[in-house]
Amino acid sequence: MGAHRPLVPRLELTAAVLWYFAYGSNLDPDTFQGRRRMRPLATRLALLREHRLVFDLPVGRGERGVANLLPEAGECVHGVAYQLTESAARWLDRTEGVPRAYQRMAIAPETRDGERFQAFTYLSPHRHPSRKPSRRYLGLLLKGARFHGLPEEWITFLRGLPLALDERVGQRELFGDP
Repeated sequence: MGAHRPLVPRLELTAAVLWYFAYGSNLDPDTFQGRRRMRPLATRLALLREHRLVFDLPVGRGERGVANLLPEAGECVHGVAYQLTESAARWLDRTEGVPRAYQRMAIAPETRDGERFQAFTYLSPHRHPSRKPSRRYLGLLLKGARFHGLPEEWITFLRGLPLALDERVGQRELFGDP
């Protein structure tokens, strides 16, 4: 009789994996893993050169805007790259309003060591340059930047951004909401 060999499950990668570069509210773990229910396979700090962080994607009727990228020579955006399965990336597309609000864009960010890699991120063509982040929204970026250990100079940059008047605050006060 031959020796009994236990069955060992074979680990096979059946789905493609992609890197997604987050630069906005998806830096915040409560947003990305909590509200969006994403479970990245891996995470790495990344830098996207030749782009500038802007908040020109309008939210509501007031001054508020959410994060967007603007190609600009000499500028760079710090963020986090998440490795996702293809199906998770499709789910993320839906939560980000692709193709209505944002579109996927192929990019080549780099790690702190200068290693470039293929990834995707989101860019919106809906631009209103006068928009700014709300205090709440910028708080998500700051929380995520600190959580992931983004460079202190990037955190200082974020903290120095002008804030939008959040028209919802006045509405809450008017109706007695905290």
